[in-house]
This record gives sequence, C-alpha cells and structure tokens, in this order.
Amino acid sequence: MQRLSLYLDLIRWDRPAGWLLLLWPTLSALWIAAGGFPGWHLLAVFTLGTILMRSAGCCINDVADRKFDAHVKRTAQRPVTRGAVSVREALALGAALALLAFALVLTLNATTVAWSFAALAVTLIYPYAKRLVAMPQAVLGLAFSFGIPMAFSAVRGGHTWSLAAMHASVPPLAWLLLLGNLFWVLAYDTEYAMVDRDDDLLIGMKTSAITLGRWDVAAVLLCYLAYLSIWVLALANRVAAIPFALAMAVALVQVAWHGWLIRTRSREACFKAFRVNHWLGFTLFAGVALGL
Repeated sequence: MQRLSLYLDLIRWDRPAGWLLLLWPTLSALWIAAGGFPGWHLLAVFTLGTILMRSAGCCINDVADRKFDAHVKRTAQRPVTRGAVSVREALALGAALALLAFALVLTLNATTVAWSFAALAVTLIYPYAKRLVAMPQAVLGLAFSFGIPMAFSAVRGGHTWSLAAMHASVPPLAWLLLLGNLFWVLAYDTEYAMVDRDDDLLIGMKTSAITLGRWDVAAVLLCYLAYLSIWVLALANRVAAIPFALAMAVALVQVAWHGWLIRTRSREACFKAFRVNHWLGFTLFAGVALGL
C-alpha cells in the first residue's frame, strides 16, 4: 500500500486539475467534430486516455526535472526528487500508463493511431524544452492541445496510415481551435510559472514568467483574450448563439477574476489562478455542447 500511495502521488492522482485542463478542449473538439454527442465509445476512450497520458507525462516530467525540482520549494518533496521512487520505477510506470492509453487508441481508426505517435513525440519533448526554449509553455501548449486534432481524426479518419489520410482527417477548423487552445495553455502555465519564478531564476530554468518579466500579467490576460477570440471566430457560425454567448460571458468574468488574482504576483494567488483554470475550459465545453 505504501508503494501504491507513492505511485498515486507521482501521477498527481489527488490533483485532477491537470487532466481536466487536457480533457475539456479535447471533449469540445469531439463534440464539434461529431456535430453533437460523439457516442459512448469515443467519450470513454478520450476521457480515460487523457487521464492515462497526463499521468504518464507526470512520470516523465518528474524524472527529467528531478535535479531541478530539488531546488524548488513547491516540488522538492515529489517522490522521484526525494528518492522515494527510483528513476527506473517512474519510467516503468510511465511506460505502462502510456501503453494502456495506446491500447485505447487502437480501438479507433488507423488515422488516429498514426496521429497518436505525433502526440507522444511532443509529450516526450516538452520536459527538455525548459532547458532550451525561452517560452517552453508554447511546447506544452502544443502537447496539451493535441487531443483536438486527434478528436477530429477519430470522427473523420479512415483505415489508412498515409500522410494524405492524416491530413484529410483534420480540417483547418481543428488547427484553428488548437491555435486558440495554445494561447490558453500559455496563459495558465505562465500563471503556474509565476509561482516558481524566484526558484527558477536561481537554478537557470527557462519559463515564460521569466522571459516576460514585468509584462507577465498583461501577457497572461492577452493570451486569455486571444484564446476566447479565436474560438469565437472558429465557432460563431457552428454553434447556437445564445448558449455560446452565455458561455463566453461567463468566461470573460473568469478572465477578469484571474487578472485580479495575479495582479500582485504572490505565489498563493498565482497558484490558485492556475488551479481553477479547468473551470474556464469547462465553461467553453458547456457552451459548445449546449449549442450543438
């Protein structure tokens, strides 16, 4: 039971905000691609797959960052960082979870299986982007948005693995939604990075909070507005106006609240802003689901 408790801690089982941030845009894309409820099979595959891949990502991330995490107040007690779970154990658990997710993907069409390899590649790249890229949150944004093209492919794809089939299965609408979602990830992960900025400066980690400097709060709010604006542009003529407009109004209130929370840049307020972001994703999903 002690090992199980450590493994659950490793995959952040008690902190569902992480997989909810992945889930809501993916489900929104699934509903849009299907023109409504996509069916229980697709819903189950994408919900369980999201939870499994986020959990696998935590394992990979903690192994990659174990030496850095030891110097960050918020992460110093993570199981791999403090040596309670070995690197080999963490990688084995991450691989097992990723294989379970892949088994779910195998129940979908071949085109979506092909897209899953691209999604995995981005997931593996992200932990190391923090050493090389001034704004690694953009890489995370791509990783956390890849459920969108996969959702379209699951609905529209076929039984071939060709690049032409992959391209045909994901329309321009999906990439526009992905672009908007990338701005959302930039917003909430910059809030997350603001929590650790002092520690990250000392250890030489690259984050958007450090790169943006005193423009961080303004940039976060602009990213939120870009996210909402792009989704409005993409969906204005595809979903019913009233439920979607109401969802956008609620979303804008949440954005204003985020601006109020992070204005002082305190660790506690920035972390709270990050943790409640899944409600913004849920709000847009509700507007989409009710409007189709």
